[in-house]
Amino acid sequence: MMNRFFIHSLICAITVMGSCLAANRAMAQGQGTAIDKIVAKVDKHIVLLSELEASYLQQLSNGGQSGENVKCEILQGLVVNKVLLAKAEIDSVIVDDKRVDSELDRRMQYYEMQFGSREKIEQAYGKSVEQLKTELRKALQEQMTAQQMQDEITKNVKITPSEVKKFFNSIPKDSIPYFPTEVEVGHIVKTATVSKAQKAQTRAKLNEIRERIVTGGEDFEALAKVHSDDPGSGANGGNLGYSKRGAMVPQFEAAALKLKPGEISQVIESEFGFHIIQLIDRRGNEYNSRHILIRPSYAEVDLTEAQNYLDSLRTRILNDSISFAKAAKEYSDDKMTSSSGGLFVDPNSNSTKIFAENLDPVVYMTIDTMQVGNITTPIAYRTDDGKSAMRIVYYKTKINPHYANLRDDWQKIYNAALGEKKNKIINEWFIKARNDVSIIVDDEYDKCNLVDNMQ
Repeated sequence: MMNRFFIHSLICAITVMGSCLAANRAMAQGQGTAIDKIVAKVDKHIVLLSELEASYLQQLSNGGQSGENVKCEILQGLVVNKVLLAKAEIDSVIVDDKRVDSELDRRMQYYEMQFGSREKIEQAYGKSVEQLKTELRKALQEQMTAQQMQDEITKNVKITPSEVKKFFNSIPKDSIPYFPTEVEVGHIVKTATVSKAQKAQTRAKLNEIRERIVTGGEDFEALAKVHSDDPGSGANGGNLGYSKRGAMVPQFEAAALKLKPGEISQVIESEFGFHIIQLIDRRGNEYNSRHILIRPSYAEVDLTEAQNYLDSLRTRILNDSISFAKAAKEYSDDKMTSSSGGLFVDPNSNSTKIFAENLDPVVYMTIDTMQVGNITTPIAYRTDDGKSAMRIVYYKTKINPHYANLRDDWQKIYNAALGEKKNKIINEWFIKARNDVSIIVDDEYDKCNLVDNMQ
């Protein structure tokens, strides 16, 4: 169990988002199971066959092992999560809605980066990003609640350096993981500035659309379907559904909340482009709105200013007048990486050390011709939301392929050892907690001996 846990902790992370997206994609491509069924139930919380199969497929896609024993282990983990969830209700452990929404946005941004754009996600799953978020939200909230319950149980667990060494030394030599090349890579992004003439042209187009609605009586939703540059809401008549305060960018929210139901805003500018907004309804802290978004033609902007800016910034970094990390935090237009000093972060481990094979292909090809420590001259770049930009890429460190060892992989081994210790605490907790809840497993999975294996 320990060796399997170690390998799982270091290499394979199955996230609820990955599993749910895998299931959605399979169904979008006509690969869904014909009939879903309940395979386990903990109080009112159920584990569906589709949930088990999606998690299993996700593990296989991450290079994990296959077989019935693996499915049993995954089902065991899903059942433990449902017990955590049931006990969280009993013990009044609650995850704030804002935290769930924030984490959902963060994970969807990561998947946008993986796919290349929101449009590609929507093409892959046959649904808008907003529809996917609605479907995934409950699963994510359950996952976060179970995690918070687990954190409560293990919050006082600590581990010493000697325990880490003992853990590592207990692993059979033929079971020590082999890590491929790891790198730390970052970038500083500067988006091109849209000219005043382009902004004026965009405003004029939106004002014309607004006039057609307000004066001409044309249908807002029909015009949104034709003219809006927001792929998520445009096809749905610009409808965004109910949003809580703080969910939208400040400029959008401020304009929407000044409106009366049915009223249409003047043209407003945000980081996404230019909008007109119609308020549909308000209830307490939530409001329902639709919008038409038009973006200036970012493909036609002049990149010279952005290139010169980054050239100057690169010179300052090379002359040691400012560090790359500080420059990224202060000047990069990429909010996803600026907080980490410009470095890309693995979303599963939250580490800046990333397996080279998991890098964006363009970044991988860029550093393939670089020396460690070098910074590229400005390179043309297209941001995730379609803006033209320039960036400089920094190749900070490289760790060659190797078998895990205490010198190079201390943090990974520390995390795995701490994880195993917490796992034992969770198992001990489970033995007591299972008496407080009802656990029913489908007869087909009796062979897994789930409850017995947790003793």
